[in-house]
Amino acid sequence: MSFPWSKRYEPKHPVMQWLDKRLPLPRFVYGVTGGGYPVPRNLSYFWNFGVLNGAALVIQIVTGIVLAMHYAANTGLAFDRVEHIMRDINWGWLIRYAHMNGASLFFASVYIHMFRGLYFGSYKPPRELVWLLGLVILLLLMATAFMGYVLPWGQMSYWGAKVITGLFSAIPIIGEPIQQWLLGGYSPDNPSLNRFFALHYLLPFVIAGVIGLHIWAIHIPGSNNPLGIDVKESADTVPFHPYYTAKDGFSLGVAMLLFSVMLFFFPNALGHPDNYVPANPLSTPAHIVPEWYFWPFYAILRAFTVDILFIPAKLLGVMAMFASIFLLFFLPWLDTSPVRSGHFRPLFRKFFWFGLVPSVLLLGYCGSAPAEEPYVMLSQIAAGYYFAHFLIILPIIARVEKPLPLPDSITAAVLTDGESQLELKNND
Repeated sequence: MSFPWSKRYEPKHPVMQWLDKRLPLPRFVYGVTGGGYPVPRNLSYFWNFGVLNGAALVIQIVTGIVLAMHYAANTGLAFDRVEHIMRDINWGWLIRYAHMNGASLFFASVYIHMFRGLYFGSYKPPRELVWLLGLVILLLLMATAFMGYVLPWGQMSYWGAKVITGLFSAIPIIGEPIQQWLLGGYSPDNPSLNRFFALHYLLPFVIAGVIGLHIWAIHIPGSNNPLGIDVKESADTVPFHPYYTAKDGFSLGVAMLLFSVMLFFFPNALGHPDNYVPANPLSTPAHIVPEWYFWPFYAILRAFTVDILFIPAKLLGVMAMFASIFLLFFLPWLDTSPVRSGHFRPLFRKFFWFGLVPSVLLLGYCGSAPAEEPYVMLSQIAAGYYFAHFLIILPIIARVEKPLPLPDSITAAVLTDGESQLELKNND
């Protein structure tokens, strides 16, 4: 199998030459991460979150392997083993906090990465497969995070597992058998904990494999850019190394600094105090709430309170929650506008910043609040707009919108902008 950049690499060291002839791994690594991969010269810092996603995955895998060495997937031992890690293992508290908050780092980076793709049209041809693989990564990440949240076996872990797996019981006929198969019984217990631990340990490596496919898919058409136009000349690109390795390194350093502040000063800010209480099947928490990165989906789930025709409200909520993710798989075909970047789509830009983003933030807020008014009504409004944005508004915008003129090339846009700034400076 050959790659378009593979011929540019010429190993110098005899050992590397020997390896390159038999297994062109150095050539592949150079092409993917080194100077052999040309990228658009105008990428902003929003394009650095892909590297941050990779760093977050490495943090989760490394810390997870260490934690697994001291954990016991047994309902009678799990909670105490977590406390043992925190109190008795050298630097165990740091490893556990890094793993716990690393999930939040991963999700925050993924969500920003996704919204960047939504705004700049990174889901449009010829990058549909890049977008679809990214959504697969999101689904795997959500499954991994849910199973990991169950492992400490605190109050919120137990009841979160009971509520989420209980959603499948809303599916007619096959729902209850699926729930029993997931749990290994009729309620969360030892079989559930063993299954969740095994899958939680395995899935990050599956995610790593899909990320590899995601990166590979990016290298075929090349990276998108803030202008959303295709690369037309060699002057439009620069080598990934050293230009973007330096930029990614700076962003990664800032992110790790903020992450360190979180670990050392606010390690439990995103956690729930009920999860420091051992699981008790006989005591239901007053307010069952998932981790913050599930709040928008949890709000959509609770937005349905009335049966419609013969469909129960619970089933409607489950269907809407899953549909909120799966409709994104059809986004490349729902938005038929030939222009990618939101910079040149004035109508799209208004609905994106003043419609989609506020509705998602409102769903997140309502997902963290109790299931009572006015939060239920606000969830219904925000969920309604969320689905309308993708299924109604976006297709209409693609047909009626008049985009702004696109620049001839990335180089022309960069040079024109620089000349304009220089002219303004001289006039001043």
